[in-house]
Amino acid sequence: DEEIYSLLQESKATHSSAEMPLSELSELISTICFSSDKPVILLIDEVDQSSNYTSFLQFLGMLRKKYLERESIPTFQSVILAGVYDIKNLKLKIRPDDEHQYNSPWNIAVPFDVDMSLHTEGIAGMLNEYKSDHNLDFDEKLVAQEIYNYTTGYPFMVSRLCQIIDGKNYSWNREGVVNAVHEILGERNTLFDDLVKKLDQFPELKKLLQSILFTGERKTFSVLEKYLQLAEMFSFIRNDHGVVRIYNRILETCLYNLFAAESSMERISAEGSIDKNQFTCNGMLNVRLILERFTGHYNDIYGNQPDKFKEKEGRRLFLLYLRPIINGIGNYYIEAETRDESRTDIVIDYQGHQYVIELKIWRGNAYNERGEQQLAEYLDYFHLDTGYLVSFCFNKTKHSGIKEVPVGSRTIFEATA
Repeated sequence: DEEIYSLLQESKATHSSAEMPLSELSELISTICFSSDKPVILLIDEVDQSSNYTSFLQFLGMLRKKYLERESIPTFQSVILAGVYDIKNLKLKIRPDDEHQYNSPWNIAVPFDVDMSLHTEGIAGMLNEYKSDHNLDFDEKLVAQEIYNYTTGYPFMVSRLCQIIDGKNYSWNREGVVNAVHEILGERNTLFDDLVKKLDQFPELKKLLQSILFTGERKTFSVLEKYLQLAEMFSFIRNDHGVVRIYNRILETCLYNLFAAESSMERISAEGSIDKNQFTCNGMLNVRLILERFTGHYNDIYGNQPDKFKEKEGRRLFLLYLRPIINGIGNYYIEAETRDESRTDIVIDYQGHQYVIELKIWRGNAYNERGEQQLAEYLDYFHLDTGYLVSFCFNKTKHSGIKEVPVGSRTIFEATA
């Protein structure tokens, strides 16, 4: 449209060396929209990147005001904001001392309630098409379920795992998915980089996630809690029938690795790095020896710490010790259904073999026996004959060490720390 083009050129010439006042920009928008034969739509990209600037927020506020008065004042038919996690993430103003307010000046946004995650059936359908196109033979339902188990249907992770399996010529089976998971956890990508930036931007959000991961705190989901709302908005967590869950296994392991890397100077982590070459034989982990070495280091380093410290930090310290041992070769994840203040199950995938380690707080002999039975039942699920258990015991008369406990047809190696 020549008339609109002339308006823009005239405005550009007038304000070539000076910033256009917001009032004049508002009038220009109205003139352009009035002069156009067709409705005008404004698309703004990289919104989250611009939301730290007061002038940008004032611009959005002006657009909002014009939209509310659109019956009498010509304006854009629609405004599309791209590159924004959630409309509430637009900051009304920046406060000192990193105190951010994230109320939206754009409170006329329409909620978007569509579930964007991919479910097992949808993943299997895509794999079936891929299988047909490439003349392959594999169980797409089994592979789809394994991919979903690690991703909870997160679209980027689903497509990236499939891309890795295809590009690396991994087998389309459980082992191939595990290998792809290992690859994605070892790479830098825009998703992980952006999530790390969010943790740096919101330290309280980082503390919340650390609490969920390391202390076994089972939080009830509340849309009114500020940092739970942020965590859900950034897809760190999900609402699982009223209980807070880390969004999926891959993200959870990524966070564990991140927090562990930040604590890599702690002595227990250094001991794991020193000991790591002792624990493999013929491609298999000697988990019994790992538990034996860990309990020895744990008591030597932290034996004089208060019980409250040890109860809170035990799981974090074990993961700090474990990470350098399997890093670069294996993966691990925490079984969400068993994580609570008294019990956590760690599943290790290492060169095609699986190992299940239960971490728990000692609550007496009867409770301990129930824990052994629970672990034996969990081993049935993985078709394993051997399991491992670490009990953090704070009795003054405890006997540290490791023992072999038969539970039915299963064998459990139990270490007391």
